[in-house]
Amino acid sequence: MKTIAIYHNKGGVGKTTTAVNLAAAFQNKGKRVLLIDIDAQANSTFSTGLIKFQFEEDDDLVKSNVFQLLESGEFNFIPEIVRKSNGFNTPEIDVVPAHISLIDSQDRLTKLAASRFRLNSKLQKVEDSYDITIIDAPPSRDIYAEIALIAADYLIIPSDMKPFANQGLNNVKAFIGEINETRANIGKAPLEVLGVLASKILTNNQYLKFVFPRQKEAVTQRYGFPTLETVIYERVALSNCVNKTIPVGMMEIPDPKSIFEFDRDCDSVKEFRNLSYEVMTKIGA
Repeated sequence: MKTIAIYHNKGGVGKTTTAVNLAAAFQNKGKRVLLIDIDAQANSTFSTGLIKFQFEEDDDLVKSNVFQLLESGEFNFIPEIVRKSNGFNTPEIDVVPAHISLIDSQDRLTKLAASRFRLNSKLQKVEDSYDITIIDAPPSRDIYAEIALIAADYLIIPSDMKPFANQGLNNVKAFIGEINETRANIGKAPLEVLGVLASKILTNNQYLKFVFPRQKEAVTQRYGFPTLETVIYERVALSNCVNKTIPVGMMEIPDPKSIFEFDRDCDSVKEFRNLSYEVMTKIGA
């Protein structure tokens, strides 16, 4: 099993879009895929159709989410927490959901050193059940980001290549250095950075000709990260697929789709297929 974290400490750079659609791309290629949402914003959980409820009393995630994996090393293992995505993709993918209550649990986990290694340990128990695990990490340097990067084998860093996102790469590099010290202490190899993924990139010809090449060059020359060849452009279909709804009585219920389910003929599908091929080649999957 290969485990890939999707992480940048800058929000709004396409992290969740990358995580869920890359997971769908792998699943569509016949890979056995596990998607873990460890971000309190629960965007991957929403995007895979697991937040259909409109009222708090109908919340079926509050007592069965990624926190339950982290609170103890002796119970609540992945097969007990995982659930299928709901109307997201054909075939559906296995998801360990997140929940807003992760915010309230953060201090408790931070004080327990062992909590940083529980996801890593529990993933080892299902390494024969999945080919690829994708972890959607939060855009921060908190305990949840630590847990994700300790558990992962590889890292993809989505970036819209704008100044704040690129400047944040120095913080990402420092964080990776700290994580690698921790990994060494448990006998784990350093985290392998697959590259910075250019995402949410404008399709304006002038921008692509004059600005984008300089931004991409800066990632390598100024910040020392490799870049992935695939580019994920900002497209209407990619935005609309996660915001799809269906009417139920007087309400509109979220009905998000993978880009493959939403419009199989759109350019974004080709981009995520290309990304999946590139990543599979790099990790030998």
